[in-house]
Amino acid sequence: MKINIRIASETDLPAMLEIYNDIILHTAAVYDYEPHTLEMRTEWFRAKQKQGFPVFVAEHDGAIVGFSTIGPFRREWTAYKFSVENSVYVRNDYRGKGVGRLLLPPLIETAKKLKMHTIIAGIEAANEASIKLHKSFGFEEVAHFKEVGWKFERWLDLKFLQLIV
Repeated sequence: MKINIRIASETDLPAMLEIYNDIILHTAAVYDYEPHTLEMRTEWFRAKQKQGFPVFVAEHDGAIVGFSTIGPFRREWTAYKFSVENSVYVRNDYRGKGVGRLLLPPLIETAKKLKMHTIIAGIEAANEASIKLHKSFGFEEVAHFKEVGWKFERWLDLKFLQLIV
């Protein structure tokens, strides 16, 4: 299966929105309850562009099957200016097929080019696939917050993994 990784454009937003909303509705990977709108995704995308953080998409046979990005860690407080948080999202029927493994390296390379010092990944503690993926790229678990999210009628733990770049 040939998957192409490229910089996203606004024309990719509807497919990215579909992936993101499916994750909101069916997984604990995003601690949100309500699906986002195309307007919200467009605003998010334009903010990424303004901040200088690229969004990457994974494309297979002309369809967007995943996306990834980095962005500010802990608001935009000045002392955190060399720290970013990453996000990797894969369409449900492509999970476990190596798409995330293709979407993470461009984020690491981008962080290096932007002279970032560290990348932090906030991952729901039961998401072993994402934790394993990040650890395979050298991320180390640095925090485990217990019962910080409530979704699907249960408490969720959050792990922070970190990579010094």
